[in-house]
Amino acid sequence: MMPLTGIVKHLIIINVIVFVGMMILPPAIGNMLPFYSPATGHFQPFQIITYMFAHAGVTHILFNMLSLYFLGPMVEMYLGPKRFLALYMISGLVGLAAHVLVGYVPYLLDPATGPPFFSVLGASGAVFGVTIAFATLFPDRELMLLFPPIPIKAWLMAVILIGIGLYSGLTGSGGNVAHFAHLGGALAGFILAKYWKKGGRFLS
Repeated sequence: MMPLTGIVKHLIIINVIVFVGMMILPPAIGNMLPFYSPATGHFQPFQIITYMFAHAGVTHILFNMLSLYFLGPMVEMYLGPKRFLALYMISGLVGLAAHVLVGYVPYLLDPATGPPFFSVLGASGAVFGVTIAFATLFPDRELMLLFPPIPIKAWLMAVILIGIGLYSGLTGSGGNVAHFAHLGGALAGFILAKYWKKGGRFLS
């Protein structure tokens, strides 16, 4: 495992600080951080950023930060700090856009259904972008899964994660999880990593 790199370290620290803050600060403050559908009346422009640093519980933040901790340093070392931060943030933003778009599809097709009421929070879209970027940059790297503890090639892990996300998103299974935010982040991570791997000069 590579040593913790600068951007990864600071992202983990910020996520943890925000999580602790949401637990100890008055709910009126913490509840402002997730992204809310404008239909709820709770939307604020800053939520486009803050949503990806807020988490719903210990398990939620733990899995996101573990993924970032184990996979992020290699991606940051390959891309450099500036590109890695851009990858993380763009993946989070595209993930949110995908979630909002899918949420509004029924309303766009039939306005009689009324606008959707939803909220979303978590770094999952951004972390999925980092995860798929890792698999794009290092497809044959072997990773050890936690559950079950077996080795798996990075490209196969990416295919499985995307397959699960697509199935869960299209069938509505998997509980209260923003699957299309994950998929949007994954798509952004793949496109950016592929572009930079081929020598793209954006943020060079």
